Amino acid sequence: MQKQDSTAPDVRRTVIYQLFTRLFGNCNMANRFNGTIDENGCGKMNDITAKALASIRKLGATHVWYTGIIEHATKTDYSQYDITGDWHDVVKGNAGSPYAIKDYYDVAPDLAVDVENRIREFELLVQRTHSEGLQVLIDFVPNHVARRYVSDVAPEGTVDFGANDKCYVAFAKNNNFYYIPDHSFVSPVKSEEQWQEHPAKATGNNCFSASPSENDWYETVKLNYGVDYCGNSVANFNPVPDTWLKMCDILLYWCAKGVDGFRCDMAGMVPVEFWHWITGEVRAKYPETIFIAEIYEPERYFDFIFNGGFDYLYDKMFFYDTVRSIMEGRAPASAMTHVWQATEGLHRHLLYFLENHDEQRLASDFFLGSASKAISGMTLVATMFSNPVMLYFGQELGERGMNCEGFSGTDGRTTIFDYWGLELINEWRNCGAYNNDAMNEESLCLRSFYERLLNVINDNEALRSGSFYDLMYANVDNPHFDSSKLFAFLRHTPKQTILVIVNFADEDVDYKLRLPMDALRVTGLNSERFFWGLDLLNGSKPVQFPGAVALNGGFGGEVKARGAIIFNIGTGEVR
Repeated sequence: MQKQDSTAPDVRRTVIYQLFTRLFGNCNMANRFNGTIDENGCGKMNDITAKALASIRKLGATHVWYTGIIEHATKTDYSQYDITGDWHDVVKGNAGSPYAIKDYYDVAPDLAVDVENRIREFELLVQRTHSEGLQVLIDFVPNHVARRYVSDVAPEGTVDFGANDKCYVAFAKNNNFYYIPDHSFVSPVKSEEQWQEHPAKATGNNCFSASPSENDWYETVKLNYGVDYCGNSVANFNPVPDTWLKMCDILLYWCAKGVDGFRCDMAGMVPVEFWHWITGEVRAKYPETIFIAEIYEPERYFDFIFNGGFDYLYDKMFFYDTVRSIMEGRAPASAMTHVWQATEGLHRHLLYFLENHDEQRLASDFFLGSASKAISGMTLVATMFSNPVMLYFGQELGERGMNCEGFSGTDGRTTIFDYWGLELINEWRNCGAYNNDAMNEESLCLRSFYERLLNVINDNEALRSGSFYDLMYANVDNPHFDSSKLFAFLRHTPKQTILVIVNFADEDVDYKLRLPMDALRVTGLNSERFFWGLDLLNGSKPVQFPGAVALNGGFGGEVKARGAIIFNIGTGEVR
């Protein structure tokens, strides 16, 4: 049925390329289990060259999300550069979690060739990215910090988090942390030297215990935004709490360095009132700043978009989870109809993805086992609406995430805690050449598909900004259309109509599709004329058929196993 989505502007679709900075440029393939930075190496910001960025732009990206830029806790010693060290019992992995922030004003020293000039190297990375026509996104981690937060390079006059806290009470509005008075922190991890913290602070995942477990975010401390979790969750936001003011200064600092937007980690764990305030404060000085929310409560989607000021938010709970179920054969393709209906009015604000640093790789043994099996799912991600699309570095090459790196076991994910080198990324990079000759055939074909798909969605206005029309209701009783394996819909503007059919089956599927009279009416197509369709994705020869045939389900063909077709439909003679 018809779903209007014409509010999206007729501009380039947002395509975000998430790049894990520490791993991307690492040419060292020693890959020793639990290896140190000296043993396994580490990618640098300087490794993200203009040539690499041009290739990412050619792939179809409009934005690069540099993951892990801000300084976080690590077991690597940088004391010679006057950088405060970290206790090993509160660091995950040798490299450390990029979400255990140690200094909001600094760049991770791991990422610099010249550690003393690490901030300048970041500024040059921003300049290179902009020069290649790409925008820069970085993480903003507002909910928690590393257990030992020390800002070595904060602007003059900046007061560190917790410096003025009343640590003898569990909660005070202008405290930056929550405390467990009269108790000392006990790490669930034992090491030669244990981190001493008295009184203990609440842990980042809302664990108000002095003894968090290994399953808690024990390496982090929860930040206080004015909600008394120790007393019936009473909130006091007027005047704005001290943590709000500190965070505003931090975001303006990074905006001044050319950052175009922020992916806000665990945004749902921070009050929406703060987001409403901070997005307004930042945009008052930097009006085009993008805010993306990581949030997993669908019932809060509307609140965070329309009250929180976010441009986009993750749609894991509806879109990702449903597409994954379909791709794994646990749900019928027709289940996608419920997904768009459940998020009515939000589609242009939802960020769709099949991979990120938290999710298992498509090619892993825990998911599909082969990245080429995701072609149908990725086509759906990119073509269903005009919202942002995201892919994770190496997804376009078929990275499998099946290594046992150290802190990260063999879990189908690419580690965010360890020093490591990625084989397929290195084949593509070829340590600076970015030469297709170095790639294996499967990766070459897969990257070619991603490049075609991501450029098709920007070369065709119906996919950039058109309305959506679900064809499944007209084919639910069609014996020649298998709605458990196939999903079909139209995207259209007054100038263009596109038909998309994706096949989630492991075998080729024949179909005969009904195009209802209502669909012809809203798209402006005429049942009395001949239609022609050109497959923009696969480059096949144009198909011609009478409009009357489409009404009764006579328009048919074949969709390859795990494949898709994107027909540009016109009327009259075949061009």
